[in-house]
Amino acid sequence: MKKVTVLVITCFLLSIPSLAICGSNSNPDDWTGNIDFFLGAKALDEDDWEPVDEHSEVGLLLDFKQKSWPVSIAVDYLYSWDDDEESSYVPGYGLVNFDADGSTSELCIGVRKIWDNFKHVRPFFGGGIAFIWAELEVEVLGVSVSDDDMGTGLWLGGGVYWTLPEHFNIGLQLRWSWAEVTLLDIDGEAGGGHAGLLLGYHW
Repeated sequence: MKKVTVLVITCFLLSIPSLAICGSNSNPDDWTGNIDFFLGAKALDEDDWEPVDEHSEVGLLLDFKQKSWPVSIAVDYLYSWDDDEESSYVPGYGLVNFDADGSTSELCIGVRKIWDNFKHVRPFFGGGIAFIWAELEVEVLGVSVSDDDMGTGLWLGGGVYWTLPEHFNIGLQLRWSWAEVTLLDIDGEAGGGHAGLLLGYHW
């Protein structure tokens, strides 16, 4: 997880326009962008993740561009988690309870198109490459087994910002991500459907 944190911080630092264009004569007023906190849920494939297939999710979404560019550069980070307890019949043991914990981290890099045709309402749509880390831990009869893996795939997402009055963002977003990982020797999908609220700042 430390490697994930370092990679996320590095990507965000490299994405800040004032650093990315260090040494150039660009005017800061030529740049526009958004940084938003995401709060929502992620639905994973039930066949791969049950009983921990319905995750809570938080994230940080960043996009920026020069005002002359047709699209913005997007760098998003999302973290989701779920835990649950379930019973299953095991021959020789009868009904056995087991605890499961699952989590995913997504670093999504790509582009986002934001339409500024209206004064306060700004629809957007984007997509790109997704790097997804997944971890699963299962405890049965006092024995705990865990595994983690990383997969590379794609993401797509769209939604709308309401910017009030000039710099304060509230909004909604729906997105999808795809990446295959191998956990406990089983191949599965670590992406899923995401839905949530946005709260942030527009400049």
